[in-house]
Amino acid sequence: MEWLIPVLIVVAVLVLIGIYFWATYNSLVQLNVRVDEAWSGITVQLKRRADLIPNLIETVKGYASHEKAVFENVTRARAETLSATSPGEAGIAEGHLQQALKSLFAVAEAYPQLQASQNFLQVQHALVDTEDKIQAARRFYNGGVRELNTKIKVFPNNLFARGLGFTEREFFEVADNAAISEPPRVQF
Repeated sequence: MEWLIPVLIVVAVLVLIGIYFWATYNSLVQLNVRVDEAWSGITVQLKRRADLIPNLIETVKGYASHEKAVFENVTRARAETLSATSPGEAGIAEGHLQQALKSLFAVAEAYPQLQASQNFLQVQHALVDTEDKIQAARRFYNGGVRELNTKIKVFPNNLFARGLGFTEREFFEVADNAAISEPPRVQF
């Protein structure tokens, strides 16, 4: 009977370790899914903005058709945003698109009748709303990445998390912070 107590202690410790691994694995899975969901939210908003840009270009083209280089830059930056598949690529594309949109709005400022156009104002309102949603989705994504990365890095999780297939995720950061330090000016 003396051997029963050490065996029960070993079994209890193994059960506790098993519960810890089970709970940790499940929380890592939940965080991973949350980050995937958040990235999906960002891509939805980036697509929404990309869908608004052709309307904006067409509206401005009606008033400033000779600004071909500006329109080409915006179109190129839009395509780059749509083709981005990772947060790093999206961050670079985001900087390029912000620069291109600043140029487009600078052109629009030179045409007072364009700024009074109802279509232009509607597209501007939708674009501002979408920019706000992108920022909110980006904060949600980066918060999820922070939680996941922390969970993977802390001891003792760091001993087995990577072995279970969990890897740190990349934050969605714009490569050129100067490009987004000041949002495109939209005047109503």
